[in-house]
Amino acid sequence: MPDDEKIAPPGDTARDLIRRTDRATLATRMRGTDGEPYASLVLTAAAHDASPVLLISGLAEHTKNIAADSRVSLLFDGTAGYDDPLTGPRVSIQGRATITDSAILRDRYLARHPGASLYAGFGDFAFYAIKVERAHLVAGFGRIDWITADTLLFDTASAVDLEHREADIVTHMNSDHGDAIGLYARVLLGCAGDGWKMTGIDPEGIDLTCKEFSARLPFDNPVHNADEARLALAGLAKRARQSATS
Repeated sequence: MPDDEKIAPPGDTARDLIRRTDRATLATRMRGTDGEPYASLVLTAAAHDASPVLLISGLAEHTKNIAADSRVSLLFDGTAGYDDPLTGPRVSIQGRATITDSAILRDRYLARHPGASLYAGFGDFAFYAIKVERAHLVAGFGRIDWITADTLLFDTASAVDLEHREADIVTHMNSDHGDAIGLYARVLLGCAGDGWKMTGIDPEGIDLTCKEFSARLPFDNPVHNADEARLALAGLAKRARQSATS
């Protein structure tokens, strides 16, 4: 590792992994037993503070387990592409799952997983917010940390405007600045493909998707409102265009 390369704090590393990952392994306590663990695959999105959000069916075993005991753990795996997966990052979240009727969380989830809109309105499906209690990060050999909830989650007290303006910002970017989004993906992130779309914006970055691929572009500094977001997005577009022509 270069001497000038800084290692991000554990909370930042874990939060970034949660934000950029669109699925996780969900562990629940099997109802009707002495607490045997039950693991399943779920699609995820993240709230603006990075708390995980799920959409699950009441008919699923994990949802029945949550109804009996709301304690859950979620494993976010960031080891894809590593020659030795044990050197890659992964974070386990411990907390409690509760049904949420938040329109903001619903919209963020469906923007990340548009296919879920086909069944999100079914009566047996519900959105769940995870109230994080703590997290365990393994970011490679020798980088292992327990993280408290207040260290893991981003404080969104000053970013309420951004939460409520997110849908407008995303719609505007996709409608009027598709070229910039493409540059974000191809030039700044090195992603292939055309037709990239923005699916979300939070204080720390933006989420992009192209067909089955997803990517995340962080901001240099957190943004808290629509005006700060506009300046940050314009700055990223300028950087991408300069890099593309250099």
